[in-house]
Amino acid sequence: MTLGDERETSGGYAGTGQTRTRLPESGGDLYGGARRGGRSSSRSLVTVVGVVVLLIAAIAFANRGGDDSDSAGGDENQPKSSTTAASGSRPVEGKAGGIPAGFAQDEVGVQSAATNYAVALVSADILQPARRAEIVQQVFVVDKQAELAAKFDKAYSKEFLSSIGLDENGNATAGNTYVSRTVPIGTKVTSYSDSAATVEVWCTGVFGMAGESSTNPASSDWFTMTLQLRWANSDWKVESFSQKDGPAPVPGDNRASSADEMAKAVEEYGGFTYAR
Repeated sequence: MTLGDERETSGGYAGTGQTRTRLPESGGDLYGGARRGGRSSSRSLVTVVGVVVLLIAAIAFANRGGDDSDSAGGDENQPKSSTTAASGSRPVEGKAGGIPAGFAQDEVGVQSAATNYAVALVSADILQPARRAEIVQQVFVVDKQAELAAKFDKAYSKEFLSSIGLDENGNATAGNTYVSRTVPIGTKVTSYSDSAATVEVWCTGVFGMAGESSTNPASSDWFTMTLQLRWANSDWKVESFSQKDGPAPVPGDNRASSADEMAKAVEEYGGFTYAR
């Protein structure tokens, strides 16, 4: 991937229906049957108890785990629970250059690596030359670092930074706060071996300048990053990556926050280490 693949939106870089259940309409008893006269109270009681037992059994059957239905040849197009459920694996404990490190050499580990790297690559830090060098060193395989560093430096030039309200060091002017926060929504492994993998990371985020005089106010965005990773030096590292728009939901009707509220949120709310 080249940096030309990155978007030029949101700051200029990378970066209900309701269902109702209608009850049967009848003038009968609670369970839908017509009222019957001339029955003894004991027989009526037995009937009611029998219906209740059947209902309890039906509910218990319906609420069973889905393992049997999966093995019984259900719809293969339906997503398996394992594709969306948390794996239960613990997040990595180590960090290098402020970025999580030491991921497991398996599909869970490579998804965690791709997720954390996506957050770093579309962060405000990547716009700061000094911090960018650290990110490149931590995220990318050694033989790609020099090439990617040069491309990043060219893409995030002094002119580009000025166009989004930042100085040559990637800092916002007085009274403004630059926002670039990425939140992964989900991951998908499209290819995997013990030495290489490709992972798609679906993300949303907030990007732009929080400030009263800003001409590029912070706004939300939705995009998908595809990362090619390689197992190197006992960890997963990025070999190349690309980005595309969406999938994006229908925008909500939330009230837009003020510039002060956005700046305060950036300062007060920290980020996460992401585990699959």
